[in-house]
This record gives sequence, structure tokens and C-alpha cells, in this order.
Amino acid sequence: MLQSMRSAAKYIWILIVAAFVGSFLLYETSGLAGRAPVTTTTTIASVNGEAILLTTWQNAVAALEQQQTQQLGRGVNMDERRTLEDRAFEELVNEVLLQQEYKRRGITVTDDEILQAARIAPPPQAQQAPDLQTDGKFDIEKYRRLLASPMARQSGMLAGLEQYYRAEIPKQKLFDQIASGAYLSDERLWQMYRDRHDSASVSYVVLGTAALTDTAVTVTDAEISQFYERNKARFEAPGRAVVSLVTVPRSITAADSAASRARIDALRAEIVGGTKFEDVAKRESADSVSGAQGGSLGKRPKGSLTPKFEEVAFTLKPGELSQPVLTPFGWHLIRLNSKQGDTIDVSHLLVVVAQSDSSAMRTDRRADSLATRGASQEDPKAFDDAAKALGLTPASVVVIDKEPLSFAGRYVPSVSGWAFSGVRPGESSDLFDAPDAYYLARLDSLTPGGVQPLSAVKAEIQRRLARDKRVEKLRPLAEQLVAAAKSSSLEAAAAQRQLAVEKSGMFSRIDAVAGLGQFTAAVGGAFAVPVGQVGGPFRGLDGMVVMRVDSRVDAQRSTFEAEKAIQRAQMMQQLRQQRVEEFLRNLRESVKVDDKRQAVMAQLRRQTPA
Repeated sequence: MLQSMRSAAKYIWILIVAAFVGSFLLYETSGLAGRAPVTTTTTIASVNGEAILLTTWQNAVAALEQQQTQQLGRGVNMDERRTLEDRAFEELVNEVLLQQEYKRRGITVTDDEILQAARIAPPPQAQQAPDLQTDGKFDIEKYRRLLASPMARQSGMLAGLEQYYRAEIPKQKLFDQIASGAYLSDERLWQMYRDRHDSASVSYVVLGTAALTDTAVTVTDAEISQFYERNKARFEAPGRAVVSLVTVPRSITAADSAASRARIDALRAEIVGGTKFEDVAKRESADSVSGAQGGSLGKRPKGSLTPKFEEVAFTLKPGELSQPVLTPFGWHLIRLNSKQGDTIDVSHLLVVVAQSDSSAMRTDRRADSLATRGASQEDPKAFDDAAKALGLTPASVVVIDKEPLSFAGRYVPSVSGWAFSGVRPGESSDLFDAPDAYYLARLDSLTPGGVQPLSAVKAEIQRRLARDKRVEKLRPLAEQLVAAAKSSSLEAAAAQRQLAVEKSGMFSRIDAVAGLGQFTAAVGGAFAVPVGQVGGPFRGLDGMVVMRVDSRVDAQRSTFEAEKAIQRAQMMQQLRQQRVEEFLRNLRESVKVDDKRQAVMAQLRRQTPA
């Protein structure tokens, strides 16, 4: 069988290979030295000294891009592509790390293990394949017959399966080793159960810093430096770019609006005249998702649709077709299929309010002129000259790395991805096309991301430490409140100081509680202070908390014992998963990754003819 798998490697697995076949690494060495030309064998990164090649990364990105294009039903823009580039890169880095870890631990996979896994452990994608279902459930016998069929050999399915299991079996062995030491004693399991099922309710008073007459505190430079060194990861900031942006809007004229209304009227007349609603929706609706279903939006509860659309839909009778309805999405024809209580089954047809062909042609000509004069230029003056020639005023906008740009309340596609793709200050972009406008950008400045220096965050740290010290100055006042409450009542002591008593609902040790926070000393105090007594002070979110425990319900040991086996299975699964995630996180954090992607792509762009 393995021989058949290997001999079929040149074929495409038409049925499900696309989901099975992952990117694989080419372990060759190459590098970008000085101004050497970039080729497919150029190294874009090294992981513990092991190279990842440009072609490997590009192939992985192309596979993800094809997958997302199929899901979206359109091509990806530069913002989306940059996200895919980072995802592909991380997957390649992780794969190198895993391969290195397999080698270090002596983890291998045998042919017999692959054959056994192929028969008894079908990949998840195979279990979802429609052709392998019987009565809506995966049929393993159908799967096994497929494995033994000539089609499996001829299509390349067997080769795809072998590749899949050669990647997955070592990974599962590694994860089993990592999680093998996971253990929960009965008492630890009981404590975890109590954390979730013990509950309490409290009355509490929060003393904020407004109660202080003297709020002055001193934060020394040594304290600031110590906090910065202990918490450097908190101060990692993304890259920041400043770009000039010009916009050629796809302006909607009164004539365009009138044309859209005339179009929806004509479609309604066609339906009233006898053409099936479903056929018109499939042919004409701008909502491609519902249009493919004959306009069906399915069953929708009240409150789930655009207000104006929903208002009209709920006034219709079953089978009735609405007059044209205008919403922010455009003109709709709505047909109510059925109604039950606050739920309707509804279909619609959408005509967007868009530029007419003549208006769009004028906008396109203007955008083409802008692109001809100012796009893809290295001279920053070309951008200014192009904008001036067309009477456009550039706007200066700030772009944050890995965040899409929003300008004037609209999403501007691709500019963020372009700004951090290795372009130099002064360069202008290609012309970017969006439903509402054309955009052209010029990079004016670029600040790389990374851990900010102490000088940049010193004021922020000083404010944080000063706040903590002011909260701690409240402790004597809170202790006086505790003493007064114990000698009278929490309500009386609070009223005397013009403080409000708040009441909580029932909560567990792991819940987030309004006014008390989550995993704070105040939440823990609710399970330490005896019922009916006042305790504290405890640190809360932004002040000191004094509380009285009003009630407490302890978890039942008998119920725990009855559910212990299920609880153990669930918690052990979580514990194993946590160990694997922690191992992978530590592995990634400890690795030395020399990421040259930006420099390589910048050089590749410069050596590629315009």
C-alpha cells in the first residue's frame, strides 16, 4: 500500500487533498548577502540556524491565499495578504521547531504506523467529505473501500494521506510525551470543583482615592526602572507609519440614485407580472449569498435585521411582496414566507445604490490619470504633482502595523499592508480600488515596532505606580471603616462617611464581579470572611473594599463524587492542552529567529522591473 502511495505522489488528490496537504520545508542553505540578487533560493529567515527559503514561504502564502479567496469569493487585498504572510511564516517557523524537537527526542514514524492510522483514524477532512457519508454520518467502511480502490491510487489520495500522517503522527507522539506527566489528585480536583461551584453574595463599600485628603505620593526613578524591567513585554508597540493619502471618491449623483430606484421598480414589476421571485433574485440580487438561495435569508428573530428592513418585513402577510425599501445597503424587495411569533422566514432582493456606467467611467478616467502621474513612484514630488493636477488635497494619516486603516469613517484597503511591506519613505503606492473610492498613498515616515524605550513610557509607569500608592494610602481609612462597621453595621458606618453600600449577586471564586473585579483579593475575601461578618480591607479594582458576607453556598461533596469521573476527564483534557500550549509557547519564545522578510521583499521589489 505504501508503494502505491509513493508512486501516486505526482497526481493531484482531487477529492480532499487540498485540505490534507500542508506546506513542507526545503532544508537548503542560502542567504541574502549585501546586494546579492534575490532568487527563489534566497533565505528569508533562519530558525536556530536552519533556513526557510523565499520559495517555501511564497508557496505557503499562495496556498493560504487560494483558500481564503475561495472562502471570500474574491481576491484578497494587501491587508489580508499581509495577515496571510505572517500566518504562513509562523506556521513554517513552528514546523521547523517541531522537526528539530522530533530529532532531539528521537521521534520517528514507521510505515506500519502510517498504514494503521490510515485505516482506523481518518483525517477530520475525510470525515466531513459528503461522498463518505451515510445517513448524514461518516461511514468508515466507505472510506476503507475508497482506500482500496484504483481511484485512490490514481488520484494521488494515498500519497496525500502518507504525507498527512508523516506530519501528524510525530506531532501526536510529541504532544503525548509533553502531557504524559499531567496528574490531578482527588483533593486538587475537589478544590477546582469548589472554585467553580462554591458561591457567595456580599454587601460591600469601595473607598476610592477621592476619599483621601492628601493624595501626594512619591515615585522614584528606581521604582520606575524596576517596574519597566519586570514588565518590558507590556511596552511592546507596533510599527507606526505616516502616509499622505489622496482619494478619488465614487460619488453617487441624484441621477445614479434615480436609476437605482427605477431598476428596483422594474424588477418588482417583473415579479408581479409572473416571474418567480427566486429566479429574479438569483439573476439580479447584489446580495450574492442570499441571491444564490433565491433570496432566502432563512428564519430570523426580531432584532436581527436592519431596523427599516425589519419594520417592513413584520408588517407583511405570508407570501406578500413589499414595495421597494431603502436601507443603508440599498433598495430591497422583501417577501415574507412565514411568521411564527417573533420569528420570520423572509427573502429579499437587493439593488445597491451605485454609480451609473457614465458616472463610473468619469471616476475611472480620473483615477487612471492619478495612477499614471503618481502611482509607484520613488520621487515624492510626483505624488504631490499628481494630486495638484487633479485638484485633490492629500490627507496626512497615521497607519499602525497590522491594523487596517480607517479614514473619514471608512475602511481603506491595502494601505496598511503596503506601508509595512518594505517600501521606503517617499515612495508612492499602486492605485488601490475599493467599493467607495480609489486611493493612492505615499509613505512619509516609518517607525519600526518593538519594545519602547523607558523614556517613552516613563510617564505611563509613573502614573500606574502613583495610582497603586494612592490606593494603598486608603488602607488606614478602610481599617477605620471595618472597625466602625463591626461595632454597628456596614450600612451605618458607610452612611456616617457618606459612602454607598453595594450588593452583589451570587458569584464563584472564578467569576468577574462588578466593583470587585476577577481574581482579586476582594473576590477571594468573600470566601474567607465568616457569613454575616464584616471583613477587609481588600484590594479591589481601583480602591479598598470593605465587605460583609451575606450568604454562602458550599459545593456538595456528594455531587462532586457522583460527577468525579466526568470532571476528571474534562479537567485532564484541559490540563493536557494547557501543557501542550505552554510547551509550544515556550519553544517559540526561546527560539532564535532571524527574520529577513522585509529586507528581502524590499530588495526584490527594487530589482523587479516596473
